[in-house]
Amino acid sequence: MESRIAEAPTAVSPEGEPLVVKLRRGFDVHLYGEAPKKVHAEVSVNRFAVQAPNYLGLAPMPKLMVEVGQHVLAGEALFFDKNRPNVLFVAPVSGELIAVNRGERRAIQELVILADKAIQYHTYDKIPSLDASREELFAFLQESGAWPLFRQRPYNLLADPDAVPRDIFISTFDTAPLAPDLNLVVSGREAAFQKGLDVLGKLTTGKVYLGLDARGNAVSSAFSQARGVQKVGFKGKHPAGNVGVQIHHIRPIRSKEKVWTLGVQEVITLGTLFLEGKYDASRIVALTGSALEKPTYVSTYAGANIGDLLKNQGVAENSRIISGDVLSGKTKTVEQFLDVYDDQVSVIPEGNEYEMFGWLAPQSARPSTSRTFFSGIFPFGWIYNATTNTRGEKRAFVVTGQYEEVLPMDIYPQHLLKAIITNDIEKIEGLGIHEVVEEDLALCEFACTSKQPLQKILREGIDMMIKEGL
Repeated sequence: MESRIAEAPTAVSPEGEPLVVKLRRGFDVHLYGEAPKKVHAEVSVNRFAVQAPNYLGLAPMPKLMVEVGQHVLAGEALFFDKNRPNVLFVAPVSGELIAVNRGERRAIQELVILADKAIQYHTYDKIPSLDASREELFAFLQESGAWPLFRQRPYNLLADPDAVPRDIFISTFDTAPLAPDLNLVVSGREAAFQKGLDVLGKLTTGKVYLGLDARGNAVSSAFSQARGVQKVGFKGKHPAGNVGVQIHHIRPIRSKEKVWTLGVQEVITLGTLFLEGKYDASRIVALTGSALEKPTYVSTYAGANIGDLLKNQGVAENSRIISGDVLSGKTKTVEQFLDVYDDQVSVIPEGNEYEMFGWLAPQSARPSTSRTFFSGIFPFGWIYNATTNTRGEKRAFVVTGQYEEVLPMDIYPQHLLKAIITNDIEKIEGLGIHEVVEEDLALCEFACTSKQPLQKILREGIDMMIKEGL
């Protein structure tokens, strides 16, 4: 069993320092293509999109409030959910709405905005004070477009505006491959981050928990000296930085409980709204991967066009572009857009070249949890130039114990996934589906000898639970 803070709202050491949770299980995938720790602010992105499928739980046909050809301000409402008409979804930038792209059954996929050269903001003259009631704060967050910043566990859905979260969780570090350094992201935005934390403290009946990096790396004072929050350090390999893993070890989600999660940049957006009276969707995005000539950090806005972000980065031919990290991100083309909660683009070589004799022949070092490779026997210090090749086809879904070796949570993921495949609702609930989302099982999928699409299976199980009202 891993260390767990037992219901610990006061889980600190006698000296007042955060308690450190040490995780034994996990696996770090070290890849070439890390971005140098400097923000390149001269990237020119012309198009941005609000993508309705990014918001899990949103009705497929939200009600539009604007028309193609209309000029909108950053923070101006674009549409609302018919099931929750008070929750508005707003523009990340100002400019002309040039397209409303639809998918199957005319479901809205994207609202595309051609951005102004200088961003103009919709502003609010009257911002509620933190002494306002929770109901007043909830109403303002829905009206201002800030409500979609909050994601709700279980299931990673849009937060329910009719429910008060038990607790709110924020991870201040990311352990995924080539993940952005959140210390760099928060640099210069410390006041907005703290203001965001102050607001969050008024929205929950419980605590705001801040997961800190305890692996020996430098930690920004914005995180280590944050006020009004419960700080807990995490030490271990990936997925130690996943907020789901942190929730599991701080205060697990029990039946009928709801908690909220936010990323560091969402907290900054929230704080800026209360400090300056505007919805600021600016983002620091890491452009990473071995197929990029010049990995870097860029300053942009949520929903930026992928092609515009990468146009001066020297993308190699026959590469795969991913919004997010290589384990849990989504494949994109240069015509598509960065997903709203992502702050990373990964570009790696496609693995579509044939390998003669496959695993029988001597191979170069590759990231693997298996000890059949030299790099698995001596894993320290290796950095890999990985491709998308899975080196195998889908096979029988056999019990191997591989998932439990890399997932630092007290659940049995393989049993859970098999219960989903067989539609066994009772077992699905009992085996811990309320505690995991796709990113938590992404490393299990990487390690899977059976080559099963574990994240896809898990989302199917989550959709089943939602349909059953569980």
